[in-house]
Amino acid sequence: MVVAGVFGLINTRLILSHFGADAYAQYGLLATFPTLMPFTDLGIGAVILNVVAGSTDPAHDSTLRRTLTTAMRVLLASTVVICTAGIVIQLLGAWPTLLGARLMDGGGATATICLLIYSLALPLSVGQRIVVGLGRSATQVISSGVVSPAMTTLLLLAIVTRMDSGNAVSIYSYLANTLVSVICIIVAWRATGPLLREAARDVPRLREVPGVKVINTAGPQLLQSLVLPIAFQTDRILLSHLGASDALAQYNLASTLFNLLTQTVVAAGVAMWPVFARARSAGRIASPLKPAGVFAGAAGVMALAMALLAPWAAGILSDGTIRLPTLLIVSFAASVIVEAAKYPLGMYMTDPRGLRFQVVPVLVLVPVNFALSWALIAPFGPAGPVLGSVISVVICQSIPYLWWVRRDLARRRRQAGEEAGTPADDAQPTPA
Repeated sequence: MVVAGVFGLINTRLILSHFGADAYAQYGLLATFPTLMPFTDLGIGAVILNVVAGSTDPAHDSTLRRTLTTAMRVLLASTVVICTAGIVIQLLGAWPTLLGARLMDGGGATATICLLIYSLALPLSVGQRIVVGLGRSATQVISSGVVSPAMTTLLLLAIVTRMDSGNAVSIYSYLANTLVSVICIIVAWRATGPLLREAARDVPRLREVPGVKVINTAGPQLLQSLVLPIAFQTDRILLSHLGASDALAQYNLASTLFNLLTQTVVAAGVAMWPVFARARSAGRIASPLKPAGVFAGAAGVMALAMALLAPWAAGILSDGTIRLPTLLIVSFAASVIVEAAKYPLGMYMTDPRGLRFQVVPVLVLVPVNFALSWALIAPFGPAGPVLGSVISVVICQSIPYLWWVRRDLARRRRQAGEEAGTPADDAQPTPA
């Protein structure tokens, strides 16, 4: 993550110095597509991860094989829909209306190309879920570290060959990100022996190999994926419509710096998903409360360090053209800490019961966060959407999640005590 962060800062410097602030603003805007549309996997990622983590022999697990076949079919269908939607939006000329006035000339065509690259790589994402489910999160993290160096290489090639089109910057980003899926699918292919090959071979055999039921896990995950982007990934769009001329660039630069910490939190947090899934499968109780405290404390230290470095880093990266307001820095630091404290709780709540419970707080979160972000842009500028997210997450997610986790732990411990007590009573019957 450190290596990726260093190259990410180099990329920011290259984009701002050689392609301009407008290209950087559009790059940050279009880069939100994957986070704006996490629902594109239709919740299948959660299904794969839970089934892989709970399997004792993934390479020869017939249930896992049919689950992967079902997942590939769903992802291929999603690819077709997304490609069609992107082309239709381009033909209608609707990208400026959807994304705001910060698009450069030709930005609509760039958005379409980015969307096509993203959707075509979507079926390969099963590899990342398999790798994490196998407990090899380090492999996934290392593969993601390839993205920033690859982006640096593409930018340098463009600079050397004098391809100065700012629109191409976003396309380079999507090409680089596709490498993660390619690397992980190769690792998953090798780690699971014939499993992935046989699952892929069964994809067109609809009658001979029917799909499995995935709605219990995929349904709640899909609902969250449909609504969460409205809450967390529309900040740039709101700033593009409502913010001052420099607000989007300020937000993008601060987001680039603090996303180094957020990505680290996510990488460490996702690694806990298979831990909790295996514990459930084995009937063991694994509490997320202590990890949540550790995550929050570590994130607080990292956020403080980044907050102190951010003004200096912003001046160097932008060559003094972008200054970060203090409130924006503080808001992003608070966001990192809140997200870190919440993540282990969410990873614990990945069984069907926990996923179903998460839907209600998320549905409440969306209008609360959107209204707060909208209202806070005028008085607080680029910090407004970040503050709105922090407040809404604490109220609508962190507190309800903590309440549910404590109740679920108590229920599991009570059941474990009852099950442990039954054999003892049978072993020592009361004499007649």
